[in-house]
Amino acid sequence: MTDRPQTVLVVGATGSVGRYAVAEALRQGLTVRVLVRNSSRARTLPAEAVRFVGDLTRPETLKAAVEGADAVVFTHGSSTSEPDVREIDYGGVRNILSALGGRPARIALMSVIGATRRGSGYAEWKRRSERLVRASGNRYTIVRPGWFDYNSPDQRTIVMLQGDTRQSGSPADGVIARDEIARVLIDSLSTDAADHRTFELVSEHGPEQDDLAPVFAALAADPAGSLDAAEDADNLPLDGEPAEVRRDLEEVTAAHLKQ
Repeated sequence: MTDRPQTVLVVGATGSVGRYAVAEALRQGLTVRVLVRNSSRARTLPAEAVRFVGDLTRPETLKAAVEGADAVVFTHGSSTSEPDVREIDYGGVRNILSALGGRPARIALMSVIGATRRGSGYAEWKRRSERLVRASGNRYTIVRPGWFDYNSPDQRTIVMLQGDTRQSGSPADGVIARDEIARVLIDSLSTDAADHRTFELVSEHGPEQDDLAPVFAALAADPAGSLDAAEDADNLPLDGEPAEVRRDLEEVTAAHLKQ
């Protein structure tokens, strides 16, 4: 990748996947920024990571963190409560994109397997955050991990699926280790084949691959101009979305077009 990002902001850096993402980004030689709600939460993070204090629900606190960053990795998450997911998981993506103001940045978003499942407020708000990323006009990769840490020690071969057909809401949908999620997110930033890809991430028995470029390359790209992923079910019509969601999508798109 000729325009490999150099400075990455990790959102959700003190979380169980975010910590691995910080470590992996540093290992790969990136300059790492971390967004934390208060400085005490970042004490256990590597000293090399530059701390920024901000609140994902308060857009005015985010500008310093994104200034100068040419990549953003979203690993944040709240709970399965619909109000929490709407305000923090979805709202956090919206507010970071707003803070960028349409300035280009490579995006890696951790979403959730089963994001296209209807009737689940949790899944629907996760899917809406994906749509914001696609509408932003940025280069991006959207990762929908399976169940964390249910993998056995010899279950390390990374598998990327599309179509979001595994929706049992249990580990039967697929399992993956947290450090592998982080590796995929960070690897995607510097892999051309990962651009405009959305996929479910699970593991199978066998060793972890040294090079993920061929795995990314086997995926279908998301359709140009679409708010949804390649092979996803067309079951969340835009005209039926809440007015606030349609407004957010319009604002994200407009900010990109001004650049």
